[in-house]
Amino acid sequence: MQRNEMLKQLTAGPECWDLIIIGGGATGLGCAVDAASRGYRTLLLERGDFAKGTSSRSTKLVHGGVRYLEQGNFSLVLEALKERGLLRRNAPHLVSDLPFVVPNYSWWEAPWTGIGLKLYDIMAGKLGFGASRMLSKEETVQRIPTVEQEGLHGGIIYHDGQFDDARLAINLARTAADHGAAVLNYVNVKELIKNQALVEGVVAEDLETGELHHLKGKTVINATGPFSDALRRIDDPTARPLIAPSQGVHIVLDRSFLPGDSAILVPHTRDGRVIFLIPWHDRILVGTTDTALDTVPVEPVPLPEEVDFLLEYASRYLTKDPTRSDVLSVFAGIRPLVRGSDDAGTASLSRNHSITISTSGLITVAGGKWTTYRKMAEDTIDQALVLAELEGEPCNTHNLPIHGSHPNAETFGTLAWYGSDAPEIEAIMRENRRFAEPLHPDMKPVAAEVIWAVRAEMARTVEDFLARRTRSLLLDARASIDMAPAVARLMAEELECDEEWQSRQIEDYCRVAAHYVLS
Repeated sequence: MQRNEMLKQLTAGPECWDLIIIGGGATGLGCAVDAASRGYRTLLLERGDFAKGTSSRSTKLVHGGVRYLEQGNFSLVLEALKERGLLRRNAPHLVSDLPFVVPNYSWWEAPWTGIGLKLYDIMAGKLGFGASRMLSKEETVQRIPTVEQEGLHGGIIYHDGQFDDARLAINLARTAADHGAAVLNYVNVKELIKNQALVEGVVAEDLETGELHHLKGKTVINATGPFSDALRRIDDPTARPLIAPSQGVHIVLDRSFLPGDSAILVPHTRDGRVIFLIPWHDRILVGTTDTALDTVPVEPVPLPEEVDFLLEYASRYLTKDPTRSDVLSVFAGIRPLVRGSDDAGTASLSRNHSITISTSGLITVAGGKWTTYRKMAEDTIDQALVLAELEGEPCNTHNLPIHGSHPNAETFGTLAWYGSDAPEIEAIMRENRRFAEPLHPDMKPVAAEVIWAVRAEMARTVEDFLARRTRSLLLDARASIDMAPAVARLMAEELECDEEWQSRQIEDYCRVAAHYVLS
């Protein structure tokens, strides 16, 4: 997957695409995979990098959503549990089983929670990850050695899925490309082309060269997540807001705070959410918050009170109380929730997805969550085919392996998340001894991964590599800043860029990474 080859398709490709998809996050990439795998001429345009926004800043869970059971949203839970099972089957190199423990500090909590989790198991059916069961106090401590033991009665264990969101996004982009789609990052849609008030294409700017492209499409899909309303207003300046943006914040701690292979679910917080403490890539991820926003920033910044909230609840459940100085990284993402009644808080808004079609024919898909991306894409493409009057080929993504799919990826060690691509990275490591060297003594990525990211995964900036092709920025922001110069040098060699480009890249990256470091 090379950007130069994708760009050629803008000029040498079809006079009219079947579908033009705007947005390279989970939903847009899912739509591209669905459409391309059905055989349609598909173009995806992303103004930044793939999964640059919300889709790389999730809680890293593929789950049905225990909280939605309590809300009575059984249809969403049932759908998500089915999709969870399909995703583990189609991307086993990125999705794995993760046991969760719910500690009980009141005698009445265990029976009530246990009933809900048994229902969760039943709804998962044959695609379940494992049965829930009650734990004694001793078993709970054995699972979670650092759990707060004062007042602890026992716990309940259940199973859900864990994944790497940005890596899945890159693999979805490659899957779409494998099936003939053109997928491009750093291309901004500036205008919608209309004929007799109907959308028939887009005007897009290559942000690297400034070149404009006038692209015709039988239908245009708005999959821009939190930015959906901005594109809808380009289509219709009078369009009423569809999105109720909500910010979710996570903090990352050292593994010593939660050793072992089990996560903790905090079932109740004062804002009506649940909080997860999750082992992830040799770190501990704690999240999330739910803060309503009036505007949608490109680079959301965690609020001090959000960080304090997460530290407070982590301290309640852990014997070792984390402080701000223990936070290795902090990051924020924006949920594109579909607006409900005017007085509804974002924590209570549905995570169901919504598909709307404007009078001009612009299709907007919004809401949903990572777990249900495939179903969202299927529903969207089904609607698009009707609108475009295209012969309806059936969806086949239920059993479609995602690029990199490998049943025993763990055999590749630290390269496991590349799945079937790992041997090619190992080959790069053999090309030159320095390509096998770690980029930082405390981090796992090696130089060969930079080379691979440029050659095969369309990484264009230092941030692309450190934030999304690897997760260095999220795992240890300060260490990632130290890695930036080496990454810039390696990328410059591959992209044939000069020292000025390297300096600018390092400066730009340090500016972004500063938001991930607690002062």
